Amino acid sequence: MWFIQPKRDYVAEMPWKYTDEAAIMTWQIRTRDYYTLPANIILLIMTLVSMLIGLWFAFGWGLEGIINKIFISGGIFLFSILITMSMTHQTAIIVYRLTDNRIEAFSWKPQVDSVKPVMKWTAIGSGVVVMLLVFINPGFIVAAIGPVGIGIVAALMGNSKSYQSMARNQMEYEIAWREAKNIYAYSDRNIIGLNLYWNNPDTGEEMKNFVKAIFIPKSKYDDVLDYFKLNIPDAPVIEGKFDVYHV
Repeated sequence: MWFIQPKRDYVAEMPWKYTDEAAIMTWQIRTRDYYTLPANIILLIMTLVSMLIGLWFAFGWGLEGIINKIFISGGIFLFSILITMSMTHQTAIIVYRLTDNRIEAFSWKPQVDSVKPVMKWTAIGSGVVVMLLVFINPGFIVAAIGPVGIGIVAALMGNSKSYQSMARNQMEYEIAWREAKNIYAYSDRNIIGLNLYWNNPDTGEEMKNFVKAIFIPKSKYDDVLDYFKLNIPDAPVIEGKFDVYHV
């Protein structure tokens, strides 16, 4: 789920480039690495729509008994909300390594990792059912195309590194934190923004309003912020919200 932090220690697994530089701090976090207001509004709207659809199915179909009505309306509502949240509450796992010169980071979206086993076991389960039906009626052999196809797709997904990298939106980047002109402290979401001048590769123009968001666990937020304050004394600290984009 989007709100559960990974227990696996990814810091030790990342292929860090600058291992010759001592790590001052490392951390990992699973977070919604984007501007969340539009997604939250969509979820609110879909919650109301799902509730109305559930009530319509429960009371508009002439179902008898309060249990049946609760079961139908609740099931439709829950299913719709889960589908909506799978789109509006996508998350990324981001792993950071802070040194005296830079921040190295790896990030990816873990959702595709949960899709592959679902496809695998769906293919296996439906394949077993189809094989049993084939023993009863050989005409059901055509139905085996579906499970076999799902199994092939799952295998291709599992073995294609380029597909996994694309589907997971996998990124590796560095942050020259000492070059920050301003420090933005977004304490409500435990995000620190570093105002870095950035050359747009498309236009060649220097972007002076670029703010690089760094996502931090609540337990380490104050430590990281204090470190930046101490080591970038000329950069003013601006408290409050800022537009969050993971780029």
